[in-house]
Amino acid sequence: MAKQQDTKKLFEDLSGTGKSIGVLTSGGDAQGMNAAVRAVVRMGIYVGAKVYFIHEGYQGMVDGGDNIEEASWESVSSMLQVGGTVIGSARCKEFRSHEGRLKAAHQLVLRGITNLCVIGGDGSLTGANLFREEWSGLLEELVRQGLIDEEAAQNNSELHIVGMVGSIDNDFCGTDMTIGTDSALHRIIEVVDAIMTTAQSHQRTFVLEVMGRHCGYLALVSALACGADWVLIPEMPPEDGWEEHMCQKLSENRADKKRLNIIIVAEGAIDCHNKPITTNHIKELVVSCLGFDTRVTILGHVQRGGTPSAFDRILASRMGVEAVLALLEASDSTPACVVSLCGNQAVRLPLMECVQMTQDVQKSMDEKNFEEAVRLRGRSFENNLNTYKLLSYHKADSKLPNSSFNVAVLNVGAPAAGMNAAVRSAVRVGIKEGHKMFAVNDGFEGFYKGQIKEITWGDVAGWTGQGGSILGTKRTLPAKHLDKIAEQIRIHNINALLVIGGFETCDRIKQSASGTKRRVFIIETMGGYCGYLASVGGLAAGADTVYIYEEPFNIRDLQSNVEHLTEKMKTGIQRGLVLRNENSNENFTTDFIYQLYSEEGKGVFDCRKNVLGHMQQGGAPSPFDRNFGTKIAAKAIQWISRKLKESYKDGKVFANTEDTACLLGMRRRTMAFQPVVQLKDETDFAHRIPKEQWWLKLRPLMKILAKYKTSYDVSDSGQLEPVTRVRPKKAD
Repeated sequence: MAKQQDTKKLFEDLSGTGKSIGVLTSGGDAQGMNAAVRAVVRMGIYVGAKVYFIHEGYQGMVDGGDNIEEASWESVSSMLQVGGTVIGSARCKEFRSHEGRLKAAHQLVLRGITNLCVIGGDGSLTGANLFREEWSGLLEELVRQGLIDEEAAQNNSELHIVGMVGSIDNDFCGTDMTIGTDSALHRIIEVVDAIMTTAQSHQRTFVLEVMGRHCGYLALVSALACGADWVLIPEMPPEDGWEEHMCQKLSENRADKKRLNIIIVAEGAIDCHNKPITTNHIKELVVSCLGFDTRVTILGHVQRGGTPSAFDRILASRMGVEAVLALLEASDSTPACVVSLCGNQAVRLPLMECVQMTQDVQKSMDEKNFEEAVRLRGRSFENNLNTYKLLSYHKADSKLPNSSFNVAVLNVGAPAAGMNAAVRSAVRVGIKEGHKMFAVNDGFEGFYKGQIKEITWGDVAGWTGQGGSILGTKRTLPAKHLDKIAEQIRIHNINALLVIGGFETCDRIKQSASGTKRRVFIIETMGGYCGYLASVGGLAAGADTVYIYEEPFNIRDLQSNVEHLTEKMKTGIQRGLVLRNENSNENFTTDFIYQLYSEEGKGVFDCRKNVLGHMQQGGAPSPFDRNFGTKIAAKAIQWISRKLKESYKDGKVFANTEDTACLLGMRRRTMAFQPVVQLKDETDFAHRIPKEQWWLKLRPLMKILAKYKTSYDVSDSGQLEPVTRVRPKKAD
C-alpha cells in the first residue's frame, strides 16, 4: 500500500504561484464555453496563479487595455448555466498578420501572461500554436523596438498553450465530443420533437437543415436520435439514383401507416459529384415524385443558443481543470496540447497533430476518398455512421437473411429514458441479422406469465423519442419463477435474451435563486445508495456541497460545510446549492440538513428545500440517451448473433460458458462485454452499487470549484498521448 502511495501524483505538488494564465474564447461561440472559462479561472486561482480574462478573443489580446482584465473567484459565479461566452468572441484578421501578433505579445508581456488557455475551433488553435512558435522572435523584436527591456524578455521567455475545442459541429479530430455539440443536439431534438406532433396531425414530410458545413455529425446523430427516414451528410454522399431510393423509402413508410417523414440535411451535404444538395431541391423532389405535403425548416443559429446541457457543463469543467494542470506541467520541450474526451476519460493530445488530422479529413473529401474521411473523423463518428447504416433498410434493398434464431427483448428495474430507443434498435438490428424478434411485456413478471409476442420492424417506429418503457417494466426478480420462465423459453424456442435495465434538476432552482438575495437550496436526488446523480448533477449545476453514501460524513463535516457557505455568502455570491443523495445517511435526512442550514445561516441567507422524486425518471430522453441506447443495443444484438453462431451445434444452442451471459457497458474508454459471473466480486449487493465507482474521481473537482481545500489524484493526467490514425481491425 505504501508503494502505491509513493507513485500517486497529487496536484497539491503543482504550484501556480508566480504564474499568470490568460483565458480567451475565439471563433464561433458554443454552449459550455462559460463553464470552461469558470473552471480555468477557479482552478488557476486555487493553485495560486493569477488568471486574466481576455475579452473579445484575439482582438482583445491585440488591443489590450480593458480587454485584458484580472479575474476573481466571484467574477465567474452564476455563469455556468449561461449559453454563449460572457467574455466575448470575435474573428480577428489583425492577429493573422505578424504585426498583429507582435502587438498581442506586447500586451501579454506587460501583464506577465505566459500561459494561454484558448477555447475555440481548429483555426483559433492553429493561430495559438503559430503565436507560440514565433514567441521568442516576437520578444526579440519588442526589445529592438524598445517596447520591453531584456529583463522582461527573460522573465517571459516561454509561452505555453493549451487548447479546448469549442465547436457545435464536433468537427475536430482527436476528441469524441467538442464543447457545445451536445447542447446543439438538444436544440435540434427539441425542434424535431415539436415538429413531429404537427407533422403527424397533417401527414407531412419535413426537411430539416442543421449546421455542419464540413462535418455531418449533428445531422447524423440527430437522425439516429429521432429515427429520421433519410439523412444527407458531407462524409457519405449518396450514389447516383439516390433520389429514387429516397422517395421509395418515404413511400414505403407512409404505406406502413407512418404519418410523418423526417429528412435531415447537413448544410454541407453533397452528392457523389461534389454538387451541393439543398433542402429546397429535396422538397421539390418529394412534392413532384410523391405529392406529399412537404415543409422545409432551417434551424440556423437556434442551434448555438440556449443554456448548455449537463453533459457540456461537465465536459467543459473537466477540460478546464485539465487545461490548468497541463499548463502547470508544461515545459519548453512539450508541444502545445489540446484537452480531449476519449470514452469517459479526459486526455491530452498534441495540438498540431489533431489540427493536421482535421485538415486531412477535408483533403480526403475533396479527393472523394470518403471512407478515409470517415476513418479520420474518429471512432465516435464511425460508430454512429455504422449504426445508422445498420438501422437503414427498405424493402427494395435486398431480401433479409434467415438465421432460424429467436431473440427476446425485455426491460427490467425502474424505467429510464432511452430504454425505448434501445429496444427499437435491438429489434431492427435483430431483424436485419435474420432473427425472429420477441418482445416481453412487464419484465420478468410478464416473462413467467407468458406476456411474449413477436415484434416487427414497423412496431417500433417512433419509439426513440418516447420516455419511460413502452414494453413495461417491473422490479420483480426472476429467482422465484425460474421454472416458469424456463417453460416460456421452451414454448417460444427463445435462443437469446437481451435485458435492458438497471440493477434489477437543479438549473431552474438556481435561476429562481439568482433573482433573490442570498438563498441556499437543499435538493434531494434519487439514486438509491449510488451517488452518481447527485455528484455529477452537482458538478453540472455548480453545487457547493454534495452528500453521498460513498463518502461518509458526520456532524462536524456538516458544521464545516455550513460555515464555509456562510463565509462565501458574506462576499458577493448570492446563492448556494446543496445536493443530498436520498440514501446518503439514515440520520442526517434532507429535513435535518435543511433545518441545520436554516438555523446556522440566520441573518446571512435563507433556505429552501426540494425533493425531486420521480420527475427525474420522467420526460423525453436526451439526445445522448437516445443515441447511446441505439448504439449499445445494436452492438449487443451483433454480439448475440455472433455467440449464437458460435454456440450452435446439431440443431441446438449450447450456452454453458461464462462468456455467453455478459453485461455491456462503458469501461473507461471503450464499450466492453464482461461476463456477469465476474461482476460478482466487483459488486456491493447489499447496496446495489459497484465496489469501485469511476466517477468518484470527479468529486474533488466539484469541491475545488466550490472553493474547498481538498486532495486531488492526478495520476491519470500528465501523459501527452499520440493521436491514433490507423486502428487495428477488430477480430469481430
